[in-house]
Amino acid sequence: MKRIVLTGGGTAGHVTPNIALLPDLKRAGYDISYIGSYEGMERKLIEDLDIPYYGISSGKLRRYFDPKNFSDPFKVIKGYFEARTLLKKLKPDVIFSKGGFVTVPVVLAAKARKIPTIIHESDITPGLANRLCIPSASKVCANFPETLTHLPDEKAVLTGSPIRKELFSGNKIKGLDFCGFSHNKPVLLIMGGSLGSKAINDAVRGILDTLLMKYQVIHLCGKGKLEESLRNKKGYVQFEYINEELTDLFAAADMILSRAGANAICEILALKKPNILIPLSAASSRGDQILNAESFLRQGYSYLLKEEEVTNASLLTAIEEVYQNRQTYIAAMEKSALNHSIDKIIGLINEVSK
Repeated sequence: MKRIVLTGGGTAGHVTPNIALLPDLKRAGYDISYIGSYEGMERKLIEDLDIPYYGISSGKLRRYFDPKNFSDPFKVIKGYFEARTLLKKLKPDVIFSKGGFVTVPVVLAAKARKIPTIIHESDITPGLANRLCIPSASKVCANFPETLTHLPDEKAVLTGSPIRKELFSGNKIKGLDFCGFSHNKPVLLIMGGSLGSKAINDAVRGILDTLLMKYQVIHLCGKGKLEESLRNKKGYVQFEYINEELTDLFAAADMILSRAGANAICEILALKKPNILIPLSAASSRGDQILNAESFLRQGYSYLLKEEEVTNASLLTAIEEVYQNRQTYIAAMEKSALNHSIDKIIGLINEVSK
């Protein structure tokens, strides 16, 4: 039996693609272990799936001044030696790394032990952790065609992001019934990320009465961001967060308005849902969401509306334009080279682990 070690942590985006690979890795006969940080959010997610989990010391590499910059390099060095010890014990044939700072010591230790590593980069431009790891990798998987220009030619592979199979198991009727919606009016699903987006929430609520003349609206508005005055408004439902029913809400949606995090937009692409992307502004991030959204705009998958350009009028125009041209967006997504990502990645894993 071949052995694989998965690694990745820090955010859900560095863990859920690994989780999406698990069923196919098991079918392919791999013995699976996971290396993450001691107490990172990835620990519970992985242990709940009965995958052996091993924690190592992890430090963050920051480009700004922070007192922890003096102590964290020692944590990374400690993590490297812990990873070397673990890899000697686990004897994997291959490592698959989804990114996050915990992966740096794992990938460097794998190189020292001559274990082939595959890295997955979600965003258009590789983040700092992956940039440190790329020289040690056998292959680097990418979500966007533009990313290939930032990678060594002999390592770069356009795969898309692994999407969990249960995402496709949603039931439209269940989703509509859960929201108390009718079956004869289109549904707009709005997602502002797990923390919610004040800019998106305010804009949607500012045009809500106009929207409800034509659409039913599901609004995932983020923790603490429910609007009490809209609680019983017909055709509108709001949730701080949805977990189990999310697949049904996706199935019920005719159109999605979302932030432009790489995993979120890859899920939208996989579901082939016409969409409007409002990326985090450059002032609030390193600008990766803007680049992600611009790529999807160029490929014909999405309508891009920049956060600083959001007004009642511009949002209404975007929603109407996407709905009227929804078949054009669906047709572009159906032709995407980013479909079947799990099959491509499992193929790469089999190739490098020979």
